[in-house]
Amino acid sequence: MYTGTAQFDLLLPGDSRSLKAKRSYVRPIVAALRRFEVSAAEVGALDLHGRAEIGVAVVAAEAAHVREVLDSCERLVAARPETELLSVRRRLYGADDD
Repeated sequence: MYTGTAQFDLLLPGDSRSLKAKRSYVRPIVAALRRFEVSAAEVGALDLHGRAEIGVAVVAAEAAHVREVLDSCERLVAARPETELLSVRRRLYGADDD
């Protein structure tokens, strides 16, 4: 069994000056990520209006499949024209990891 996580740091447009406006950008991204059958949520920068951190987790029988799914998630987030992907932190855990 392998698990993988990715954390996406996003810069939101200048008009996201309220938490309501921020949610209008974050919610569609999280919903789109969930179509890849992953767990996805806003996990950081919760009180910052112009930034968002979205976390993704996936479990699979093979490490290659975990990498494929995380690659797809990263492409989806990077392709969003309304946000800028600042950084991605990824981790892969296997049965031998403690």
